[in-house]
Amino acid sequence: MKHLSKFFKIIPVVLILIPIMAFSQSKNKDASRILKEVTEKTKSYRSLKLEFTYQMENPDANINEITQGKALVSGDKYKLDIAGQTIISNGKTVWTIIPDAEEVQVNDVSEDSEGFSITRMLNSYNKDFKSKILPKITAMDGKNVYALDLTPIKKKAFEKVQLFIDKDKMQPYAIIIYDQNGSVYTYKITSFVTDIPAEDKDFVFNEADYPDFDVIDMR
Repeated sequence: MKHLSKFFKIIPVVLILIPIMAFSQSKNKDASRILKEVTEKTKSYRSLKLEFTYQMENPDANINEITQGKALVSGDKYKLDIAGQTIISNGKTVWTIIPDAEEVQVNDVSEDSEGFSITRMLNSYNKDFKSKILPKITAMDGKNVYALDLTPIKKKAFEKVQLFIDKDKMQPYAIIIYDQNGSVYTYKITSFVTDIPAEDKDFVFNEADYPDFDVIDMR
């Protein structure tokens, strides 16, 4: 299960990757236009309900795993279900619920550039990435797509990100993250539903729902 901790570190990036990338540096006008259109459309939604598949590959470690996940996102708030765990954040606090261990870990939202907060990431990613369109890639899984290559200007936990946009819907379809340790994380969105009813209570851990769980405050 060691690899799962790495996955949970990266998944928040995926959930907000679309609305932030339009602010990345780019000399490619086509890439900028596509990113701007997708960003404006995505930010217009009050909430998003996503279902996705996740694949982690690392040939050196002999890892090739596929699983499914789902997420409800509203602004900086989110609830993520993946690999038997649930992660909830109200934008300030993150609760990681681990049923197998009957444990809940409580952390502050990260203050660094890889945290989940859209506000902080909008302020940092505008100078952190260079983007370009990959004109030779026009289709994926039978869908017409735009393929974009995004490279961090300064060293991060990952070398680059490839973002695939469904041309017909102008919404994200797939994201591939190339990690510094040789791992490749692929996310494909199988369901993208907008403006789902969401309340503040949906993004707060309710201890009464987990009476026998140990709550470990790691702040």
